[in-house]
Amino acid sequence: MSLNEPTQENLETIINDLADRLQVVNRSIMDPADYDLANYDEIKSLHDMVVTKGQLSVSETQAFVQELGAYRK
Repeated sequence: MSLNEPTQENLETIINDLADRLQVVNRSIMDPADYDLANYDEIKSLHDMVVTKGQLSVSETQAFVQELGAYRK
Protein backbone atom coordinates (compact mmCIF):
# COMPACT_ATOMS: atom_id res chain seq x y z
CA MET A 1 0.00 0.00 0.00
CA SER A 2 1.36 3.40 -1.00
CA LEU A 3 1.06 6.19 1.52
CA ASN A 4 2.00 8.86 -1.01
CA GLU A 5 -1.63 9.77 -1.80
CA PRO A 6 -3.13 12.22 0.71
CA THR A 7 -6.31 10.32 1.56
CA GLN A 8 -8.17 10.10 4.85
CA GLU A 9 -7.45 6.37 4.98
CA ASN A 10 -3.71 6.94 4.52
CA LEU A 11 -3.74 9.69 7.16
CA GLU A 12 -5.39 7.28 9.61
CA THR A 13 -2.81 4.61 8.80
CA ILE A 14 0.07 7.03 9.36
CA ILE A 15 -1.31 8.44 12.62
CA ASN A 16 -2.01 4.95 14.02
CA ASP A 17 1.44 3.73 12.98
CA LEU A 18 3.05 6.77 14.61
CA ALA A 19 1.11 6.11 17.81
CA ASP A 20 2.47 2.55 17.83
CA ARG A 21 6.04 3.51 16.97
CA LEU A 22 6.09 6.37 19.50
CA GLN A 23 4.48 4.09 22.09
CA VAL A 24 1.85 6.69 22.92
CA VAL A 25 -0.08 5.59 26.01
CA ASN A 26 -2.80 8.24 25.79
CA ARG A 27 -4.24 7.34 22.38
CA SER A 28 -6.79 10.16 22.56
CA ILE A 29 -4.07 12.61 21.49
CA MET A 30 -3.45 10.45 18.43
CA ASP A 31 -7.04 10.24 17.16
CA PRO A 32 -6.83 10.43 13.35
CA ALA A 33 -10.08 12.43 13.28
CA ASP A 34 -8.23 15.28 15.04
CA TYR A 35 -5.81 15.75 12.16
CA ASP A 36 -6.54 17.72 9.01
CA LEU A 37 -5.84 16.17 5.63
CA ALA A 38 -4.39 19.55 4.59
CA ASN A 39 -1.36 18.73 6.79
CA TYR A 40 -0.86 15.30 5.22
CA ASP A 41 2.55 16.05 3.71
CA GLU A 42 3.95 17.39 6.99
CA ILE A 43 2.58 14.46 8.99
CA LYS A 44 3.89 11.97 6.42
CA SER A 45 7.34 13.61 6.65
CA LEU A 46 7.31 13.09 10.42
CA HIS A 47 6.24 9.48 9.88
CA ASP A 48 9.04 8.93 7.37
CA MET A 49 11.59 10.33 9.84
CA VAL A 50 10.37 8.06 12.64
CA VAL A 51 10.44 5.01 10.35
CA THR A 52 13.94 5.86 9.11
CA LYS A 53 15.29 6.61 12.59
CA GLY A 54 13.93 3.41 14.13
CA GLN A 55 14.78 3.50 17.83
CA LEU A 56 14.02 6.86 19.44
CA SER A 57 15.19 8.31 22.73
CA VAL A 58 12.63 9.58 25.22
CA SER A 59 13.38 13.20 24.32
CA GLU A 60 13.08 12.46 20.59
CA THR A 61 9.74 10.73 21.17
CA GLN A 62 8.47 13.73 23.13
CA ALA A 63 9.64 16.07 20.37
CA PHE A 64 7.81 14.06 17.70
CA VAL A 65 4.60 13.94 19.77
CA GLN A 66 4.85 17.69 20.37
CA GLU A 67 5.39 18.37 16.67
CA LEU A 68 2.40 16.20 15.79
CA GLY A 69 0.33 18.23 18.24
CA ALA A 70 0.99 21.29 16.11
CA TYR A 71 -0.96 19.65 13.27
CA ARG A 72 -4.08 18.84 15.29
CA LYS A 73 -7.27 20.63 14.37
